[in-house]
Amino acid sequence: MPFSWKIATTTLALALLFARAEAAPQDQSAAALPAPPSAVPGDSPRVREPRPGTDDQDYVIGPQDVLGINVWHEPEISQSVPVRPDGKISLPLVGDLKVSGLTPRLLQNLLAKELEAYVRKPQVTVIVREVNSRKFYIIGEVGRPGEYPLAASMTVLDALAAAGGFRDFAKVGQIYLLRLMPDGSRKRIRFDYKSAVNGKNSYRDIELQSGDTLVVP
Repeated sequence: MPFSWKIATTTLALALLFARAEAAPQDQSAAALPAPPSAVPGDSPRVREPRPGTDDQDYVIGPQDVLGINVWHEPEISQSVPVRPDGKISLPLVGDLKVSGLTPRLLQNLLAKELEAYVRKPQVTVIVREVNSRKFYIIGEVGRPGEYPLAASMTVLDALAAAGGFRDFAKVGQIYLLRLMPDGSRKRIRFDYKSAVNGKNSYRDIELQSGDTLVVP
C-alpha cells in the first residue's frame, strides 16, 4: 500500500474517533434529562367557566350579575354591564341606576322612561348574561367541592353531577342540605340519595335555593 494512502486512512480513522468522542457527552446529557411528569387525573385545577345566563323575564337581578342591555339604534348605550355590589349599574345618559331586586322586564320599562328625554321612543331589551348573584355550595367528598352558580330549577342531583360525583369514601346515606333561613339560622334537610336515584314515587329530589350548602360526608 502506498505511503500516502496509509496516511489518508489513518487520518480518516482519527477523525471518526474524535467525532464519536464529541458526540458521547451530548448523548449522555440527553439521556440524563428527566422525562416530563405524567398528568395525574384529578390534579388539574378547576378552571372557571363562563357562568350561564337566563332568559327568564321574572328572574330577580342581584349584585354581580352581568346584564346585556340593548337600545334599538343606539349602539353607544347598548352594552353589557355588571351589577355592582351596591346593586347599581352605570349607563351613558342614565348614570347610576339601582337595579338589584328588579326583574329584566321591570328594568326594561324603567330604562325606557329614563331615556325618553334623550332618545325618541326608546326600545329597550334586557337579558341576564351571567347569573352570579344566585349561588350554592358543595363541601365534602365530591370531585369538585366549591361555589357554583344556581341555575333555574336546579336540584340536589343536578348539583352532585356538576361537582363531579362522589369520591371513593363518600357516605351517600348521610348527605344533607343546610338551608339559610330568613332569621339567619340554617335548617338541616336530609337527602335520601338512594330513593332519589331509584325514582321512588314517595320521594322527590330537593330543589336548591340560593345560599344552600350541600354536605357530602
